Amino acid sequence: MLMTISSAPTSQSSVNPLKALAHLSWPWRVTFIYLFFMLLVPLTALVLRASTVGPAEFWRIATDRVAMSTYEVTFVTALIAALINGVLGTLTAWVLVRYRFPFKTVIEGILDLPFALPTAVAGLTLATVYSTNGWIGSLLAPMGIRISFTRLGVGVAMLFISLPFVVRTVQPVLQEIEKEVEEAAWSLGASRFQTFWKVLLPQLMTAILTGVALGFSRAVGEYGSIVIIASSIPFRDLIAAVLVIQRLEQYDYAGATVIGTVLLLISLVSLIAINLLQAWGRRYEA
Repeated sequence: MLMTISSAPTSQSSVNPLKALAHLSWPWRVTFIYLFFMLLVPLTALVLRASTVGPAEFWRIATDRVAMSTYEVTFVTALIAALINGVLGTLTAWVLVRYRFPFKTVIEGILDLPFALPTAVAGLTLATVYSTNGWIGSLLAPMGIRISFTRLGVGVAMLFISLPFVVRTVQPVLQEIEKEVEEAAWSLGASRFQTFWKVLLPQLMTAILTGVALGFSRAVGEYGSIVIIASSIPFRDLIAAVLVIQRLEQYDYAGATVIGTVLLLISLVSLIAINLLQAWGRRYEA
């Protein structure tokens, strides 16, 4: 009896991870292998390539004045664009779900264009419309407002490409909320604002935060549309993705991988923070 008891922990501790993996179902194994080669290997290669320059050189490249300015332009502008779309995207989803109007199907199709439209085409379109002689830019130019080839143009491009993420995330949740819930709140004397704030918003909070997170991630990684509508001048509207391409064009592979690694780390921290907000939103909803 004593020998049986003492040998049990030994057999459990000597389990081979590869044998344990072999006993898993094939969907899990296929998923693991796919994620391993598509995500883990490339990201690991990027970090290992950047680490070859040494800690001191890594820090020097990562904290260069030009690099620091690109981080600020990229992440701050992406966050502002995501928050704006968090509000206006929710409003758009509300209109699409709760109202009937002509050409609704056409508008819903247009809303998905940023998903399918090549980013270079999107940038060309935005630069044409918002330039000083464009349809919208010509109206703003007399007021001293320039959009194309400025940081404001970077923000417009990020708004354009990230809007559908919020709308398509919030829209299904809105469709599942029964309108009788609102009517019950109105019958109890709640105003429309109180009904939205205390009844609907808690149910939408997780979806809104998810849409904001997706839009923020998409805006941070955008390149094609921004490189056309922005002038890409350091300390003005140069984003980190364009800086990486500039380093590659100068055959500065070490500098490009260092900037890419910093972007990876900041994006990871940002997504973790947003996931914590989503967890808070789910607790608030409950």
